[in-house]
This record gives sequence, structure tokens and C-alpha cells, in this order.
Amino acid sequence: MSEPRPGGLLAWQWTHYPEFHGDRRNLVLHVLTVPLFQMGTLLLTAPLWGAWWLALVGLGLMLGAVAVQGRGHALERNPPVPFASRGEAVGRIVLEQWINFPRYLISGGFLRAWRG
Repeated sequence: MSEPRPGGLLAWQWTHYPEFHGDRRNLVLHVLTVPLFQMGTLLLTAPLWGAWWLALVGLGLMLGAVAVQGRGHALERNPPVPFASRGEAVGRIVLEQWINFPRYLISGGFLRAWRG
């Protein structure tokens, strides 16, 4: 069985990241919403400490962040590659929020895109 994305999902997404993250408005939306998604993900663990309702807040933050980022991606010159499956959609979203966008920011890709 072949991999749906050459090199695996993480590497594939990273290779193409600059193509889909160049519009300044989209970059600003990502800077504002990636931390919200991350906070939401962490809040999903709240039921372990008895605060089950915080998991609902977390889910809301995650869905809201993804919705806003979807609007941001619509501003890009290059539309994002369609998801191959629901599983890939979840994987791509989580990898973007927790690995590839922070890496884009830290590596200087964000600044290059901003200046470009």
C-alpha cells in the first residue's frame, strides 16, 4: 500500500507550506488562531480533573480556529489541496497547528512570506 502523500503527511505538508501561506491576512489569522486551537486541544483533557465543561470550551476553540483559518486560506493565491479523507483532514489540521505553523514561524518562513 502506498502512502497517500509522498514522504508522509508531515513532510508533505511542510514541503508545500509556503505555497499556501503567503497572504498577510491569512498569516495574521494563523498567528491569532493557532494558539487558540492549541489551548482548545489542551482543554480536551479537562474532564480528567472533573471540569468536563471545559472540554466543550476546548472543542469550541478548536472548531472556531479551524473555521477562521479556512477563511484565511480562501484569501490565498493557491487554494489548499483538498483532503483525501476525513482522517487526513484531522491529521493535516493537527499537524499544522502543533508542528508546521510553529515551525514556519520559528524557521523564518513566516517572516519571508510577510516580506514577500
